[in-house]
Amino acid sequence: MLFITNRTPKQSIRSRAGRKFDFDLNDNAPSNSVFFCERTGAGDYTEIGSKELLSRLKQSPYRQLVVYIHGFSNLPEQVFPAADEFQRLCDAKKANEVLVVPLIWPCDNDIGIVKDYWDDQKSADQSAFSFARVLSKFLEWRNSQKENPQEDPCLKRINVLAHSMGNRVLRETLWVWNKYDLADGVPLIFRNTFLVAADIENESLEKGERGEHISYASRNVVVYYASDDLALRASKASNLRNKIASRRLGHSGPENMELIPHNVYAVDCDDVNTAYDSPKGHSYFRSGRTPDQPGLVFDHIFSSIDSGRVFPQDEFRRTTIIKEG
Repeated sequence: MLFITNRTPKQSIRSRAGRKFDFDLNDNAPSNSVFFCERTGAGDYTEIGSKELLSRLKQSPYRQLVVYIHGFSNLPEQVFPAADEFQRLCDAKKANEVLVVPLIWPCDNDIGIVKDYWDDQKSADQSAFSFARVLSKFLEWRNSQKENPQEDPCLKRINVLAHSMGNRVLRETLWVWNKYDLADGVPLIFRNTFLVAADIENESLEKGERGEHISYASRNVVVYYASDDLALRASKASNLRNKIASRRLGHSGPENMELIPHNVYAVDCDDVNTAYDSPKGHSYFRSGRTPDQPGLVFDHIFSSIDSGRVFPQDEFRRTTIIKEG
C-alpha cells in the first residue's frame, strides 16, 4: 500500500528513495518534511519518493483514488488495517475502481511528545503546512510536460475521505495552501470529499469560515453525522474545557444548510452508526454488522464515488437519512 506521511522516521529526516523507513512512535511532533512511502507488510515500509509514488498511482489499473485521512489517536499500524478494510470492500464492489492511499499524520502514543486530545488538535493544525506542500507537489507534477505530456495525461479521479480529526487536518491544509501558496484560490481537484464523523465545528463549511475551501476544492462534499457518536461527545467535552462551545459537524451535520455552498450534502447516520461500531458509533463508514460486509454508509460512499453524484435520482436533494430495512 502506498502512503504519505509527515511523521518523523527513526532514520534521518533527509529523504532518500529506496531506504528503509521506520516510524518513530515516540515522536509525535509534526515534521516539516513529507515522506512518500510504500508498505509491504506490518511494520515494513520503504521510502520511494514523490515522483515514484505519483507515477505508480498514474500507472495503476485503478480508475479512481481515495486519499484517506485518519482521525485522532491512531498509530500507523492502526491506520493501515482500516485502510485495508476499506480497500477490500471497494474491490469487492467493483474491480480496479478505487485505490486507497492513506495520509498519516502524527497522533498521540501516550508516552510521546504530544499526550492528549488537545495537543493532537495542535498536531493536526501544524500538519497543514506539510500537506499543503504535498498538494503543491501534486499540481507541479500534474502540470509537468515531462511527467504528464499532452498525449499521456493523468486521468485519475481523486476523492478524499477524512475521518474524525482528519477533517481538521483537511480543513487546515486547504486553508494554509490557499493563504500561502495560491494566487487565485484553491483549484477544483477532488471529485468527492467525504467528511465522516467530522471533529470540527459545525459552522466550518460556511463562507468566511476556515473550512470554506473544502467545497471550493471539491465537486461534491458529503457530511456523514450521528448524534450519538460517543467519541465526538468526548470531543465536545474536551473543547468545552478549553472554552470552545460549538457542536461538532459529525454530531449534528451543518449548522445551517442555507449558509453553506450548494455542493455540500448531509447524511444522517444515527440509525446505523452504533450497530456498525459498538459502542462508540464513530467508525461506521466501512463494514456493517458483519466484518468485511459493506454497511449502508459504505454503500452510499461507494455509489457517490462510482457515479460522481450524491443523489443521482434527485439533483436538487441535499439531505437523507440512512436506515436499514
